[in-house]
Amino acid sequence: MSELLKSIDARTKLAGTNKLEILLFSLGTNSNTGRKETFGINVFKVREVMRTPPITSAPEMPSSVEGMVSLRGALVPVVDLARYAGVVTDTPRSIMIVTEYAGHTQGFLVEAVDTILRLDWSQMKVPPEMLRAEMGGLVTAVTELPDGRLVMMMDVEKVLSETTNYDDDVVFRNIKPLNNPALTVFFADDSVVARRQIVRTLEAMNVKYIETINGRDAWNELEKIAGYAQASGQNVSDLVSLVLTDVEMPEMDGYILTKKIKTDSRFAGVPVIMHSSLSGMSNQQLGKSVGVDEYVPKFEAQKLSETLTRRLLGSAPVAQATT
Repeated sequence: MSELLKSIDARTKLAGTNKLEILLFSLGTNSNTGRKETFGINVFKVREVMRTPPITSAPEMPSSVEGMVSLRGALVPVVDLARYAGVVTDTPRSIMIVTEYAGHTQGFLVEAVDTILRLDWSQMKVPPEMLRAEMGGLVTAVTELPDGRLVMMMDVEKVLSETTNYDDDVVFRNIKPLNNPALTVFFADDSVVARRQIVRTLEAMNVKYIETINGRDAWNELEKIAGYAQASGQNVSDLVSLVLTDVEMPEMDGYILTKKIKTDSRFAGVPVIMHSSLSGMSNQQLGKSVGVDEYVPKFEAQKLSETLTRRLLGSAPVAQATT
């Protein structure tokens, strides 16, 4: 299994090409359907794959958290993905995928890992609304393999958020409002949890926003805004103060979206902030290489609000604050 993930650092070369690599895995045969579905996770978020070590359970943990393990001296929470996803199965979950994102390390119990698949983000499609509703937003993208199997990309950020305490209301209450009606933030993210946290942050800041669910959707909307600005004799920067984008999104990732914005003169003066759970320095450097103005890690609402405040007040027209 170590060979499966060898040279992960080299895979960062895919960034900016609208390509990704995903690790395929299964959760076992669903007793209710008799089917074994295939799921995927971005290789960028996988630190290692290993046989499940002895797990120590602890009281008052969420039902899907099996317990914790010690990895090289660090305590790591372990989530049973089948239980979390509502997959009823008797299949042992003997493999643990160790993931690292949003500055946190966690283990995911799965039945088996398959292979690493390289594909274009354009091949990752937004799932039908029925599937999104049934899975509670857990599946953010779907692609079809040559053998006809469908691979469902799992929103691991949702898993992290709902098995920890990163939605603490105190964080949002401490965010200072800007009360500037001239400000509008445009953002793109395929994760329902991430979008909810962005919205809560912007509403605490009292800043207007335009919300989109992936890079392709964002670019289409931005082009409409640019067309309207041109027709009305305005600059796009009069209508959009800042663009906030995720990295991993179906159909078009954040790197390509940023490239399009930064190479189009219509969007001059509009800063682009990358907001991602891919918290490694290599990903930040890749973001800067395509023109990103700044990088903010996810699950840090206070830091997001501080970054947005600094950027917005530095670029937006000054308006009289409301009382």
